[in-house]
Amino acid sequence: MSQLSTLSSAAAACKDAIDKKNARIGVIGLGYVGLPLIQTFVRAGFKTLGFDVDQSKIDHLLAGESYVSHIDNGWIVKSVKDKSFLPTSDMGLLSEADAILICVPTPLTDSRDPDLSYVRSTAKTIASHLRSGQLVVLESTTYPSTTRAVLLPILNESGLIVGKDFFLAYSPEREDPGNANYSARSIPKVVGGIDDSSLQLAIALYDHAVVSIVPVASCEIAEACKILENTYRSVNIAMVNELKVLFDRMEIDVWDVIDAAKTKPFGFQAFYPGPGLGGHCIPIDPFYLSWLARKHDLSTRFIELAGEINTSMPEYVVDRLTRALNDRGKPVRGTKIIILGVAYKKDVDDPRESPSFRLMELLQAMGAELSYNDPHIPELPSMRHYRVPLLTSQPLTAEFLAAQDCTLIATDHSAYDYDFIVQHSPLVVDTRNATGGVVEGREKIVKA
Repeated sequence: MSQLSTLSSAAAACKDAIDKKNARIGVIGLGYVGLPLIQTFVRAGFKTLGFDVDQSKIDHLLAGESYVSHIDNGWIVKSVKDKSFLPTSDMGLLSEADAILICVPTPLTDSRDPDLSYVRSTAKTIASHLRSGQLVVLESTTYPSTTRAVLLPILNESGLIVGKDFFLAYSPEREDPGNANYSARSIPKVVGGIDDSSLQLAIALYDHAVVSIVPVASCEIAEACKILENTYRSVNIAMVNELKVLFDRMEIDVWDVIDAAKTKPFGFQAFYPGPGLGGHCIPIDPFYLSWLARKHDLSTRFIELAGEINTSMPEYVVDRLTRALNDRGKPVRGTKIIILGVAYKKDVDDPRESPSFRLMELLQAMGAELSYNDPHIPELPSMRHYRVPLLTSQPLTAEFLAAQDCTLIATDHSAYDYDFIVQHSPLVVDTRNATGGVVEGREKIVKA
């Protein structure tokens, strides 16, 4: 790797500011990735700017209110008060940041093609304020070549020269909301640069904030790394979801099978079935790779099949629920069903791409009377791809559970008392093996 003497004057000045922690860090997108990233840099001793076009988020933060469950209000109040964190919607302040980290959404279109509109619009905004000596890092999950082929041409419109005047890198976010063992700081950071100077600056920056850096030879490798990580999970989850359907017909409990298999000390990693995939990465990233393959006249049949299996799981759950009600002489139409958990995974307040919303759509179309409970999500948010009813979380009293015809466990939050739920519910359809430890009332439990 090149030494500091090979850096341009702009790069040397940026690195000096980073090394001395005089650099100001700007993060665009204050969601489940951006806000923890801000916290990580503040705790490392940097002054930060947090940008978001959603003024309500800015207002909450300025009032000392966190909207991300694992970021506490006290930290927000302290950081805003001591000016180590300035939340703002004023993009004109981008010129004050020495490093700009992009954490905007990268969803799919209705045709399941990559939607880079947020990345492009953010890049145009940065380009209009870009100055010499700034480092720009894309953290949003995307397909290989995005940084070089999409982001760089837009930033070049500023008239500045990459590698000399400004610097560009890619470092995929690896947030895992709800995981108490790994925070933004404790997860190794993969970093790839457009050029050597950009890589050096990105390494210097993240080295202050995270436990370890994993430099790679290009932005494309760093981009492909994140896609591989999530596609690996998607494919393996699809396999156990498919086996769940097969084993159900054979009257074999897939959860017992997995528990037995994971006792092997090598060659096996446990993945678990569920009602479908959720979150901002695993349901989306494999389709980015499939889209990229089509552009190169290739097909990714393995990946696409995994996507089909995972997206079909809500239909499988509803079929199991329908058969369970039928066995009890009840149709779905007019039946009272409470869904437990609308977050995409346990113990988080993140509903993005949660299979619970697809379950609601299917059951509502069949005429069910729906309610839900989620201790982390008091009101159902409006969803981009789903039509969901306007509901608020209902208290899980014995009387309320008994009044339902079916309790559908979609997310296995730790706060739930599953013995209590089974005791007072006439029927429980469990998609997460949450009731695996329940002893009394097992005749009321149907796994799906």
